[in-house]
Amino acid sequence: MIRFSHVGRGMLGLSLLLGSFAVNAEEAPPVINSGDTAFVALCSLVVLLMTLPGLALFYGGMARTKNVLSILMQVFCTASLMSVLFAVYGYSLTFTDGGSLQSVIGGLDKLFMVGVTKDTVVGTIPEYLYFLFMLLFAAITPAIIVGAFAERMKFAAVMVFMAVWLTINYIPMAHMAWGGGWVFNLGVQDFAGGNVVHLNVGIASLVGAWLLGRRRGFGTPAIAPHNMTMTLTGGSLLWVGWLGFCGGCALAANGFAMLVMVNTMLASCAGALGWMLVEWQHRGRPSLFGAVSGAIAGLVAITPACGYVGPMGSILLGLIAGPVCVWSVDKLKPMIGLDDAFDVFGVHGVAGILGGLLTPVFALTAIGGQGFPEGRDLFDQLLVNGGAILFSIGFSAVTSLIAFKVASALCSGLRVEEAAEVDGLDLTAHGEVGYKYSS
Repeated sequence: MIRFSHVGRGMLGLSLLLGSFAVNAEEAPPVINSGDTAFVALCSLVVLLMTLPGLALFYGGMARTKNVLSILMQVFCTASLMSVLFAVYGYSLTFTDGGSLQSVIGGLDKLFMVGVTKDTVVGTIPEYLYFLFMLLFAAITPAIIVGAFAERMKFAAVMVFMAVWLTINYIPMAHMAWGGGWVFNLGVQDFAGGNVVHLNVGIASLVGAWLLGRRRGFGTPAIAPHNMTMTLTGGSLLWVGWLGFCGGCALAANGFAMLVMVNTMLASCAGALGWMLVEWQHRGRPSLFGAVSGAIAGLVAITPACGYVGPMGSILLGLIAGPVCVWSVDKLKPMIGLDDAFDVFGVHGVAGILGGLLTPVFALTAIGGQGFPEGRDLFDQLLVNGGAILFSIGFSAVTSLIAFKVASALCSGLRVEEAAEVDGLDLTAHGEVGYKYSS
């Protein structure tokens, strides 16, 4: 997540903006720019749109009829819980100075949002808006994991897991990458959260799928998605919101932000086409589900790269991400043998890794990219990005395992009873159904 000048494109601007508090105190007082404020406010609204209803509908359509309401409920309530916790302590621990622990976690200076007022400013936007934009990242990231353990996890365990995971995983990860921690100081080329968001949830999903085991009927047509119309609607809303998700990270209404949004758009289009063409060749016919999945794969892959590459690089990255994710879903998933219900790892995890590794490649100025920090070449930047990816994989695996274990201990296990799974979680967990049919 960055805002930088042409000279400093290797720096993460969120930390620079936070550092601007001290600079501004010594120099001129910060001034709110109405154009920047309006732009980031609009981006915040579409990021909320990509979560509610976007992600909820996208996942809801993939579920079976008897579980659709439970999926909507899990995404909706996860986003709500994460937002409250982020306001109480997450914002402070992510974006304030942690003193001797600054390399790994922030401090408590803004616990309960103390000191955040209508007059405080971050960069050129009100701090309340900055807080809101970052809150929406914290709201959607854990909710993505719902797709891994769909249709078989206790609702209470979902809520406990999400609270613990936000606290021990997302907040430290976000601080280390965006809040001035040690990962930030490496100069990783990760513009909008390839590691903190997508790779992170992909690994958490693998851990969850392993701990919960397979759904009844896994590998049979019985667990096919029930409503592709709903999934297309949700996926399209995700696409719309993703432009704000990435573009808003510039924190300014300028040409650079527009480049980011164009890159995001083109990668998604190319991802949809790449998946469609490979599936058409491989299976004999293109599917709507495949096209939507390819668009999401392209969006995931461009997330770390959108501030470093050019439009043509974005198209190439999307064209690569689509087929790679087809392979991860069709070949890698059966090899692993885990029931990652909605392919969170297969799309978010795999495309997140792919995008992180290819960002430096497509950042080369020779192919229209933005280049590297001064003194670095392609090999140096690949080492930095690769090292950050390896750390993210390890950190996510360990913290996710702890969060699931805590949820299991507090909720007498993670998985619903067999009878509840057979009858469906809509009725057994929530006493409601997604659809009522008249006789």
